[in-house]
This record gives sequence, C-alpha cells and structure tokens, in this order.
Amino acid sequence: MDRILVSACLLGQKVRYDGGSVPVAGDYLTCWQAQGRVLSFCPEMASGLQTPRLPAEIEPLADAEKVLAGQARVLDAGGNDVSAAFVRGAEMARDRAVQQGCRFAVLTEKSPSCGTTRTYDGHFQGRLIAGQGITAAVLRAAGVRVFSQHQLDQLAAELT
Repeated sequence: MDRILVSACLLGQKVRYDGGSVPVAGDYLTCWQAQGRVLSFCPEMASGLQTPRLPAEIEPLADAEKVLAGQARVLDAGGNDVSAAFVRGAEMARDRAVQQGCRFAVLTEKSPSCGTTRTYDGHFQGRLIAGQGITAAVLRAAGVRVFSQHQLDQLAAELT
C-alpha cells in the first residue's frame, strides 16, 4: 500500500505561520488516514520554527533551487534569514518520507516550504509566481511524487 506524506496543516493541525490550518474538503484524506497511508508532517515546525511566526517568502527573483544551492535566502517579513530552518525542515521531511516508504506527498500550495507549482514572489504583497517551495524541491529530488491539495483526484488515480 502506497504511503503519503501530507502537510500537517492540510489535516487541520494549527501549524501555519499565522497559527491556522488549511483543512481540505472532501473524503480523500480522511479515507487515506483510515487506511493508514498518511504521514502528517510540517517541515517548518519540525525544524524548530514556532507558531505563530512571521510569514516568510523566498527572496525576489530566486527559487527553491537557488536557496538549496546557498545562492538565495528565505526571509521572514521582518527581514530575518530563515533559510537554514526551511532547508533543515525539507531535509527532515525527505528523511521521514524515505524512512516511512512514502512514494507520494500532498503539500500546501503557495508555501515557501510546500508550494508545488506556485509560491509568493518575495515582496510580501500577495503576488504569486510559478515555482516550488523548498520541501517540494527536496522531495522531488528524492523521487517522491508531489501533489498539491488541489490535485487529490490525480493522486487517487495513481495510488495502489
């Protein structure tokens, strides 16, 4: 049975930067949890960041790959460099996924950690750009298939 690493905030856990969650409507996650497929994980909390915390974004004109290469940073709204925590959390997510046999992940779109196809542009003005978060990039590099909460139908079609 395929296992799935799932962003903890999508499962209703209040781990987002603002102390909230992003619960997903529908039955897929509930069903997969009942089947024992789901591994809940928040890379930001695992790396030691607190809730609530200042929002963070990958700096302008950069992407997850540049952050991972040490050529760009993740900054919080106060200008603090939180790159190390984001990279550490992504590596922890990868390690847990591999240890638990997770071939798939469902991550929260738009997040600098978990964004799968879009993240904020680094100006803290709510504008989105194409790109992925740090955790999404690290998981993909490890061979984990990554989906957003808006792609559960696609994931369901691939599960065995």
